[in-house]
Amino acid sequence: MLRLRDRQMADMILQRISLMNVQLTFMHVCGTHQDTLVRFGLLDRLSEVGIDVRQGPGCPVCVTLPQEIDEVLALARAGKTITVFGDAVRVPGTKSSLMRMKGEGADVRIVYGIDDAVEIAKHEEQKEVVFFAIGFETTAPTTAAVAISDTPENFSILSTHRVLPPALDAIVELGEVKLHGLIEPGHVSAIIGVSPYEFLSKDFRIPQVVAGFEPIDVLMGAYMLAKQNIEGRAEVENEYRRVVRPEGNPKALGLLEKVFKTTDVAWRGFSVIKASRLDFKKEFSHLNAREKYHSILGDVDYSKYHEVAGCKCGELLRGLSTPEECPLFGTKCIPDNPIGPCMVSREGSCNISFKYRKLTSK
Repeated sequence: MLRLRDRQMADMILQRISLMNVQLTFMHVCGTHQDTLVRFGLLDRLSEVGIDVRQGPGCPVCVTLPQEIDEVLALARAGKTITVFGDAVRVPGTKSSLMRMKGEGADVRIVYGIDDAVEIAKHEEQKEVVFFAIGFETTAPTTAAVAISDTPENFSILSTHRVLPPALDAIVELGEVKLHGLIEPGHVSAIIGVSPYEFLSKDFRIPQVVAGFEPIDVLMGAYMLAKQNIEGRAEVENEYRRVVRPEGNPKALGLLEKVFKTTDVAWRGFSVIKASRLDFKKEFSHLNAREKYHSILGDVDYSKYHEVAGCKCGELLRGLSTPEECPLFGTKCIPDNPIGPCMVSREGSCNISFKYRKLTSK
């Protein structure tokens, strides 16, 4: 529930959008934005004034490939100690999940961050500890910071870190949804700054706004995008100036540059997106679980996966569908029994809709 002052401000912003008399489709790429939109009823309020907001590939757990899950499952099956964030434990691979593997006796431990994983390795030297690194540019610097520190020999990292701008390029290039604007994520932008998005406005005439996560932030982002459309502009504006600087975070960017290289990889719901995964540079190969355990991971087949029949996670991540349009939503697919990752992650659109709307498909 919004405070009275915020409700009054929200009503004023929505009224100003209404006076523009627009019919526009925007996309955001952030699970926290989706949480704000659904929890505070802003999707419906914006729809009433002509703004349709879709969620794109803004949930890092959701875009992780089932085959990447299979890699960490193979390591667990081989007796390695797997350390992982809690919302990745139930994400299904092609045949199983870390939760199921844990139930079968695998050593799978939930951690709050990579530092916890390093401590486990230091205190249990007889175990081979692998940290399953998931996240965009927001969390990748913490992985990089650990990589340049003094880590124990029994510790390694399986990186599935993604960088966001190439995925935005893929969304626009696909052209499946006619977009009139992008609401860019505040957390990622705090690291990378504003300039990495500029090519989208320059090359594709897409208005963009970097927005914060409070309801007023998101509404202001929508208003600023609508205003750009009305005025015929296509720029990158920064609504979240209290946190996001134009240059981003130079120290964090320096860490990423030092430790990682970008490689081509598919995302769930997408084909291969060029230069979109952060993999370790050669000098950090001692930490690279794919190098260290090549004999275990070499058999993981990246070519055979197909979405479970009826699951629309791939379409959701491309902005083509809503959770309520999925035939599995709220019936066969629920948080305690997820069919796809969008119902697993706290940033997944299905999980968010189930939590706040509690709707089921008819």
